[in-house]
Amino acid sequence: MANQQSTRMIITILNCCCLAIVTGQYSTGFGIGYDSKALQSIFEARNLELGFPTPQERERVLSAGLYNPDGVVPIDVDVYYTHGDKTPSIFVTIPRFAKGVPYSLAYVTNEVRANGTELRAYPNYDWHHSHGADCNGLTSVYRTQIDECGRMWILDSGEIDFVQYCAPQLYAIDLASGSMVHHYRMPKGLYKPGVSRFVTPTIELDAHNCDVGHVYMADSIGDGIVVYDVAAQKSWRIENKYTYPHPDFGTFTIAGESFQLWDGTVALTLTPHGVAGRMERMLYFHSLSSDWQMAIPLQVVNNGSLWKSNDVSAALDQFVVLGKRGSQCVAAAMSETGMLLCGLVQPPSIVAWNIRQPYKHDNLALVIQDENRLQFTSGMKIVRNHEGKEELWTLSNRLQKAFGSGLNFKEVNFRIQKCGVHELLSGLPCH
Repeated sequence: MANQQSTRMIITILNCCCLAIVTGQYSTGFGIGYDSKALQSIFEARNLELGFPTPQERERVLSAGLYNPDGVVPIDVDVYYTHGDKTPSIFVTIPRFAKGVPYSLAYVTNEVRANGTELRAYPNYDWHHSHGADCNGLTSVYRTQIDECGRMWILDSGEIDFVQYCAPQLYAIDLASGSMVHHYRMPKGLYKPGVSRFVTPTIELDAHNCDVGHVYMADSIGDGIVVYDVAAQKSWRIENKYTYPHPDFGTFTIAGESFQLWDGTVALTLTPHGVAGRMERMLYFHSLSSDWQMAIPLQVVNNGSLWKSNDVSAALDQFVVLGKRGSQCVAAAMSETGMLLCGLVQPPSIVAWNIRQPYKHDNLALVIQDENRLQFTSGMKIVRNHEGKEELWTLSNRLQKAFGSGLNFKEVNFRIQKCGVHELLSGLPCH
């Protein structure tokens, strides 16, 4: 009962918030000042401090051109609390945009080095060392998802700088044992070699057990979504005008610097089970270079017989344009109460929307704005902590500098931050 009252309170607050997108004037919604609403800082780095099995291995990859210390840019964060432990394991993805990235998935250690806290390869260094030569390892990882049963689902794009070394593939790793519990290699015809870049996995976990029904994988450069039926070991591709970028939103401007991105579908979330009894379950998604918020019934997405190869008109009438934000959003996450959060590009902020309400300006709440510490929030997760409470974790990386004028390594460029979901949505301090 207390949880239901809390949920109603949050919904009421959100419904009173206004985000005036048309005029470009954003309300802070709750009337709480910046200082009290700052996210809690967990990790900061001017540059990433990468660890290696031996000093000799570090020198080898440096001399071979496989490690460019100034060319590693993190994209995603994932978090796992183990058996009530107050201190979680924190994971970071480092995609191989180019060849100078020695490993593409890492965990944050307790070792503090000259450049900051050291990262180490996950599951181990051998999974990454071939740089695409061995397709039984990891080539390039943009995002992961850890489910509530302690399994990390890793989506490997299989390409480096658009050279397709391996087929895109999906691994599930049991975090307790470190063992691989599932593996899926994408069949030809579902990805576009030299074009596709698979960046986000979203897991459909059963409400009552640890069974995974489907995995949804966003192909941001190939402009599509691949759906994988885990039990049937079958998959299909969804691609149409709604999964593509929008020409008016290919320019990204952050902190006065602009750069170009032409990315389609990047973020995928699902109607939570706790809300599904009162509304149809949907797959919510958006393209990076667009301001449209899209949705489609999950039962339609999961019906493989509807989706034929290269049929861009398949089930087109089932797609719903929920509304427009007026700005690009990057990563997104869904709370258990049905609050969809997204990292807004301009202004650098986090917006929240109650999925029970129409997607319009009056129902979008800017819950926190931070011009300095939320520059391109490419990683966003909602996880349950050791007390069973939901937390929002974010990773920002100043991508406008990495893709533009270059990162200034005298400044903090990469940040991992968090806040309790209840605190964030209620306008309370994060720490």
